Amino acid sequence: MGICLSKGKRGSEPAYNGYGSGAVAGGVYDRTQERPAAVQQPAHQFPEKRVPAAQPLVKPPTVAPSPKPVHRPDTILGKSFEDIKLHYTIGKELGRGQFGVTYLCTENSTGLQYACKSISKRKLVTKNDKEDIRREIQIMQDLSGQPNIVEFKGAYEDRLSVHLVMELCAGGELFDRIIAKGHYSERAAASICRAIVNVVHICHFMGVMHRDLKPENFLLSSKGENALLKATDFGLSVFIEEGKVYRDIVGSAYYVAPEVLRRRYGKEIDIWSAGVILYILLSGVPPFWAETEKGIFDAILQGHIDFETSPWPSISSSAKDLVRKMLTQDPQKRITSAQVLGISLDVIDH
Repeated sequence: MGICLSKGKRGSEPAYNGYGSGAVAGGVYDRTQERPAAVQQPAHQFPEKRVPAAQPLVKPPTVAPSPKPVHRPDTILGKSFEDIKLHYTIGKELGRGQFGVTYLCTENSTGLQYACKSISKRKLVTKNDKEDIRREIQIMQDLSGQPNIVEFKGAYEDRLSVHLVMELCAGGELFDRIIAKGHYSERAAASICRAIVNVVHICHFMGVMHRDLKPENFLLSSKGENALLKATDFGLSVFIEEGKVYRDIVGSAYYVAPEVLRRRYGKEIDIWSAGVILYILLSGVPPFWAETEKGIFDAILQGHIDFETSPWPSISSSAKDLVRKMLTQDPQKRITSAQVLGISLDVIDH
C-alpha cells in the first residue's frame, strides 16, 4: 500500500488538536450564513428618583424580588446570558476547527486550567444547527466522568458565542502520535484499542452512538508514553432510539462503515470505526484507501482487507482475526464492544 495516512487539507488551516467545534457529515455542514445577534435586554433598571416633598404624593412602585434564572426560549442554551469571564480567564488559542476556536482558560476560583471551545452563534444558522449544539452538550454532560472520555465542565452563552469548557488534554491528538510513530507494536496497539472500545461500550451502554470515531477525535492527557486516551468531539453523536434505522450519511471517509453508505445502520458502526483505527495502529495505513472519496467508499463496500503487505506477515494471527471480526461487512455478525473487551487482548501483545 505504501500510502501515508493524512487528514486532508491539514496544511491549509491550523491544526486544532482535537478540540474541534463541529464535524463533517457526508461533506461539510453549511453554517457560514450570518444572522444578527439578538439584542440583549438590560437585566436590571435604575430605581426611580424619590418625589420631592413639595410634589403631590403618588403611590410608590411595587418592588419585585430579584428574578431567578428562567428558561429563555430565545437563546440556544435556554437560559439567560452569562459572561464566561466571570468564571474563567481566557488565555492563548489552542487551535481552531470549522465552527469555532479553542482557548486555554483558567478557572478564577481555583486556578485550574481547562480548554474552552467558543462557537460563534453567527454560524449556528438553522434550527438543526442549534439542536445539534444542545444535543452535543447533553451527551457530554451524560458521559462526563466516565473513563477515557473528556470531562465536561460547563456551557455558557453570551450575545455572540456559545462556550464549552472541558478537561484540558495536553498531549495532543492520537492522530499526530500515530503519524510520529508510523505504527505501533501489538502490545501498544492492544492497549489503545481497549481504551477506544471501552469508549464505544460506555457510549452504547449510556444510549449514545458516537458516529465519528477517528484518531483526530481522541486526545492524550499528557505527552508521556503512558498518557490516558480521552474521546472528544461528540458533535455528530446521537441518542439511540430503540428500533430506529438511521439513514443520514455521517462520519469521516476512511472510518465510515459500509452500512452508513447504504443508508441503513445502527450502533454497530462504532465498532467498524474502531476496527479501522486498530488496523491503522498496527500497520500505519488505512485498510480502505483510494485517491478520491468515491474510491474510498467503493473500497469500503467491496470490503477487501489487505493482510499481505508489510508489516502484516509479521503480525500475529490473533491480531488479524480481531481486525476481521471488527471489520465484518454484516453489522449483525460484527463483534460487539462487550465481546472485544471480553477477549484477553494479551493474545495480541507482541
